Amino acid sequence: MSADDTKRTNVPVSDEIRDELPTDLQPEFAGVYEFPDNSHRRIPGYIYLGVAAICIAFWIAKHDSGAVLVNKGILAAGIALALVGAFSISSGWRMHVDEKQALLRASEAVGFAVGHASAQQVWRGLRSRPTWRVLCYSSEEPPKQRGFVLVDAIDGRVIEHLVEDNPEDPEEWAELATPPRPDDSD
Repeated sequence: MSADDTKRTNVPVSDEIRDELPTDLQPEFAGVYEFPDNSHRRIPGYIYLGVAAICIAFWIAKHDSGAVLVNKGILAAGIALALVGAFSISSGWRMHVDEKQALLRASEAVGFAVGHASAQQVWRGLRSRPTWRVLCYSSEEPPKQRGFVLVDAIDGRVIEHLVEDNPEDPEEWAELATPPRPDDSD
C-alpha cells in the first residue's frame, strides 16, 4: 500500500453527505413532462398492414411460379404482420384524461384532502386500454391515510379505489433514514 492509498482511505467522513452531479452534467429544467398519447400506436399498425398486404400480394402473384424465395413463409409473415397491425390499431386509444385530471378524480374518490400524490400510466386488458394508477397520501404531516385509485384515461371514470390508514410508522422511517455512526471502539 502506497502513501497515496493511505491518504485516500483515511478521509474523514462528515455528518452531512451530499450526493449531486457535477455542474456540467446537471440536466436543465425542460418544463412540464407530457405523457405521449396512446394513439401513436396506430402509426406502426398501418405500416405493419401495408407490409402485410405487400407480402400477401407477392405470394398470390408468385407462389405458383416455382420461385425459390416465394414460399409459405412469405404468406405466414404477411398473416402475422396483419394480425400485429390490427392489434396495434385497435389498441391505439386516444387519451382524453391527463395526469392532472386523474389526480383530481383520485382526490374526489378517496374522500380526504390529498397531500403527496403520484400518477403512473399503465394499460389494462387485451386491447391495452390506458389507465392512470394514482397513489395519494392525506395532507397531514405525517399522513394518516393513503389511497390507491385506478382512473380510466379514456373517459375519466374511477375504475377502482382503495383507502386505508397509513401503516407506515414515521418514527420507524426516521430510524431507517438515519445513517449508522461508526464505532469509536475500533
